[in-house]
Amino acid sequence: MTLAAPWLLILLPLPLVLLRLLPPRRVGAGALYLPPAIAAAFQTAEAAPVRRHARLIALGVAWIALVAALAGPRQERVLDIVPASGRDILLALDLSGSMEREDFSMNGQTVSRLAAVQGVAADFVRGRAGDRVGLVVFGDRAYVAASPTHDVNSVAQVIDGLQIGVSGKATAIADGLGLAIRRLRERDARSRVILLLSDGQDTTGMVDPVAAAQAARNLGMRVYTIALGPADLADDPKARDAVDAETLRRIAEAAGGETFRVRTTDDLEAVTAAIDQLEPSLAAMPPVRTWRSYWPWLAALAALCLGVAMGLHARETA
Repeated sequence: MTLAAPWLLILLPLPLVLLRLLPPRRVGAGALYLPPAIAAAFQTAEAAPVRRHARLIALGVAWIALVAALAGPRQERVLDIVPASGRDILLALDLSGSMEREDFSMNGQTVSRLAAVQGVAADFVRGRAGDRVGLVVFGDRAYVAASPTHDVNSVAQVIDGLQIGVSGKATAIADGLGLAIRRLRERDARSRVILLLSDGQDTTGMVDPVAAAQAARNLGMRVYTIALGPADLADDPKARDAVDAETLRRIAEAAGGETFRVRTTDDLEAVTAAIDQLEPSLAAMPPVRTWRSYWPWLAALAALCLGVAMGLHARETA
């Protein structure tokens, strides 16, 4: 409990100071003189001093309550709510057959690329409170697995339940990027971001993904790309499941984003940390702090005491 203006408490002794400094009020003498025998019959009622003391107590409590209300007693409250950021983030994840390869290590165990992505991406999404997050997956074709929503936990659950083969086993990067762009184009968010992750090369050849990325930039979107896998297509074109890191770099460059090269789980976790820096989440901001004020209760007490004092005074003068 704190006071907004504690210095106002110096007003508490003001009535006593005024009583000390101001001259006493003169009481006019009565114009009617009675013989002593008759005057003795007019004794002061026993209740009058009681009412007078009660009135003084009520006035004192009213003054104390009024000064305390002016000082502004309040209590700090910490709210767990996270305001909306005005940002839409759409993850475009590769679910091609190569994501089944077990060449990643997580918690001391060798896991598939998909399992590594699921663990890190789900944690990343859960940490984006305040953002609208959606999910697009692509293989032979692309489809929306989760529409952009503030319910980041539900999107994380969808990521945890992804399986290879639901969208085919090819790698239609252009289709996945194009569908993500179409979904974000319908949104009026202040900031629109696409995170594109792939471990292969585009196999459709129908749409140039770099041209799609340029269109995304023209629409005010940014695209961050993640090239996942141990081998690069440019360095080892004959390697099985080599990732086309160069095309993913060009996509990010054309859309005003950045590209990340991931070969280990540590690299993947570093990517999510870097994206959190580039696109700060409100979940990482300090909690919302507010104040609960108690001055209305003290002001009501002061008004009640003044009402009591006025009622007692009216009875004395009646």
